Amino acid sequence: MLYEIIKSFHLVSVISWMVGLLYLPRLFVYHNDTENSSEMNYTFLLMENRLLNYIMTPALIVTYLLGFFLLYDNSYFLSENYFLIKLLLVFCLTLFHYYLYILYKDFKKGYRFKKTKFYRIINEIPTLLMIFIVLLIIIKPNFQII
Repeated sequence: MLYEIIKSFHLVSVISWMVGLLYLPRLFVYHNDTENSSEMNYTFLLMENRLLNYIMTPALIVTYLLGFFLLYDNSYFLSENYFLIKLLLVFCLTLFHYYLYILYKDFKKGYRFKKTKFYRIINEIPTLLMIFIVLLIIIKPNFQII
C-alpha cells in the first residue's frame, strides 16, 4: 500500500509541475507585451516568481524524489528501453524548466530580446514531451536497440 501512496503523490507532483511548465510560457507571451516599468510588468513578475518558486520547483523536486524511490523499488525498469527513453524526455522537461527560469531572470532584468511569437512556440514544447511520455508509459512499446 505504501508503494501506491507514493506513486499517487508522484503523479500529483508531476501534474503540478506540468501545469507550471504549460502556464509559465503563456505568462511570458503576455508579459512580453508590457512596458518594463509598468504596473502590469511587476504583476507578471510576481506571478511568474510565485509559479516558479512555490509551485514548479517544489513539484519538480518532489517528482524526482518520489520517482527515485519508485525506481529503487522497481529497478527492473532500467532494463526497459521505453523507460529509458521516458527518462530522457523527463530530463528534457527538466532542462526546459531551467530554461524558463533563465527567461524569467531576463524579464526580471528588463530584457525583451525575444519576440512574443517565440514564447508562443516554446509553449508547445512541454505539451509534446508530455504526450510522448504518456504514450511511452501507457503503451510500453518494445523497442529493440541493436
